[in-house]
Amino acid sequence: MTQSQHEAIAAPSMVVERQRRAKQRRTMFYLALIAIGLVAPFLAYPVFLMKILCFALFACAFNLLLGYAGLLSFGHAAFLASGGYVTGYLLASYPGLTPEVGIIAGTFSATLLGILFGVLSIRRQGIYFAMVTLALAQLMFFVYIQAPFTGGEDGLHGVPRGELLGFIDLSNNIAMYYFVFAIFLFGFALIQRAVHSPFGQVLKAIRENEPRAVSLGYNVDAYKLLAFVLSAAIAGLAGSTKTVVFQLASLTDAHWHMSGEVILMTLLGGVGTLLGPVMGASLVISLQHILAQSPLGNWVSVILGLIFVVCVLSFRSGIVGELGKMYRKNFK
Repeated sequence: MTQSQHEAIAAPSMVVERQRRAKQRRTMFYLALIAIGLVAPFLAYPVFLMKILCFALFACAFNLLLGYAGLLSFGHAAFLASGGYVTGYLLASYPGLTPEVGIIAGTFSATLLGILFGVLSIRRQGIYFAMVTLALAQLMFFVYIQAPFTGGEDGLHGVPRGELLGFIDLSNNIAMYYFVFAIFLFGFALIQRAVHSPFGQVLKAIRENEPRAVSLGYNVDAYKLLAFVLSAAIAGLAGSTKTVVFQLASLTDAHWHMSGEVILMTLLGGVGTLLGPVMGASLVISLQHILAQSPLGNWVSVILGLIFVVCVLSFRSGIVGELGKMYRKNFK
């Protein structure tokens, strides 16, 4: 047998071995991040960390739609707010209700709203899809202003954190942090599983070349609708959790600025990457926190806008995307 024949036989096994090692490296990396998350509340203010986790989950939900299905939604704030309002109302109105039930109810309401939005908008493409989602989200914004259960412009205040499972007191910030961290890990794992499943591969095919996906026999609208609903549900989960953390649900979460902010987080960190939205949310929330306490507090939006422009021009794939390119170029 010639050397070229030996190499042809060995090539598939080498590919499998490289894939196995890459999977091991990813597993070790994720375990290291989880370990950091477990000790983080003893190194930083837990409420600040919980805010980052909530917005990171929100950005991950948005990234599932934009980064993997190629659908730009300008109305994701509606799902964040819906989950928050329903959870806040239930926990404030029914004192005996446990927080996990309130969060599940809020997530379910955002899922139903996602189905409605998806059915009305999913057949549109490009800027038309974005405008339809923006219009629907603005409609919900005005509903929340007028609806009696939302508190209007005053919002819902004093939402009780309650006791998880009836015996874990969530008024303790450390206990609350680990509950939020567990919710974030659940949402992130769900997105990762969806992305790496056959469903996720079809979404990528639709994003790259929708007519070809149609020619292969896939029901493109059904796949996009499912991705939209899943993204809405996880965004609602983030909003519900945020309401429990801050004991507050307000119109800020329903405003179109919030939809723009999650776009900024996703693009800054790296659209189409799993950790990009987490990085983007961490940077945006940290910068907002630092700048708000500085003499530049009135210029937060302008400074974030300038940072966004610089990053888009310099790092077209986002921070995590560019780091991934450097790693693949130098270490593979």
